[in-house]
Amino acid sequence: MLSKTRALPILIALCFLAACSEEPANVFQGYVEGEYVQVSAAIGGTLENLHVIRGQEVRSGDLLFSLDRAFEKAAVEEAEHGLKRAQDNLANLEKGQRPSEIASIQARLQKAKAAVALAKIEYERRVKLVAEATISQEELDRAKSDYDQKRQLVSEIESELRTARLGARSDLILVAESEIRQAQAQLDQAKWSYAQKERSAPADAFVFDTLFRVGEWVAAGQPVVSLLPPENVEVRFYVPQTVVGKLQAGQRVIVTYDGGSGPVEAVISYVSPSAEYTPPVIYSSQSRAKLVFMLKANPAPEEAARLHPGQPVDVTVPDLQP
Repeated sequence: MLSKTRALPILIALCFLAACSEEPANVFQGYVEGEYVQVSAAIGGTLENLHVIRGQEVRSGDLLFSLDRAFEKAAVEEAEHGLKRAQDNLANLEKGQRPSEIASIQARLQKAKAAVALAKIEYERRVKLVAEATISQEELDRAKSDYDQKRQLVSEIESELRTARLGARSDLILVAESEIRQAQAQLDQAKWSYAQKERSAPADAFVFDTLFRVGEWVAAGQPVVSLLPPENVEVRFYVPQTVVGKLQAGQRVIVTYDGGSGPVEAVISYVSPSAEYTPPVIYSSQSRAKLVFMLKANPAPEEAARLHPGQPVDVTVPDLQP
């Protein structure tokens, strides 16, 4: 004789099967489930602001939460200064020396030209004096040497002035441009880290849960807010192995539930390739009737708000042939 503790589950199972046998052949039991979006930050930190509460509806782009990011803000400012410094260095190399430096070279050039003019006069005078045998050839040679040296000095200063008006050498320009690209990459990285500390809703959704409170430390990758977009609401129901072959993805079903204002249409999106079973677990000819397959059906997003995860439902397949 069976004990009361063993007989009770069997009695409940028999009652359940009896109740199921009274259902139409195209009506199956199921429940509502949701594929949740766990929103987290790629970088850890202290939760500074939580902008949503449980049960709230959010729109795509609405701010969800932000972590303390004083360090990341300082890194962005440092990178901005580094980029500005690299840009200023390139501009300085490209435009040559400053106007005051060029003016100084020009003044030296004028002075050298005046000295050349005077040396030329002295040289020409000594040429005449040598012709008159008034001075020696040695004095003429010294005058000519002085004249040649001063002309060479003018040439040197003119070359210096042309160089001053040019920018830096091409290799220095290339180095400066490379430094700008490096500084820009550092700024982009700093801005990315700064942005990671503040997260927004990726889509219109229902705030299913908030997992931290303001002031708590949140590790990198740890979800802070759990969202349920309407398109992620699904109905899961089970059909026997004698029926699963007649159902396929894309097929329309009708979902009804207690207290509902009306049925909700859904479309089958998934048919399980493997079976689940109810006790006993032995695959005998008698137990095959207890094999069931899970299917998933998705309602339209505008209808999904009427369904709630965990809610039991009945799923009717209108065009299921007996």
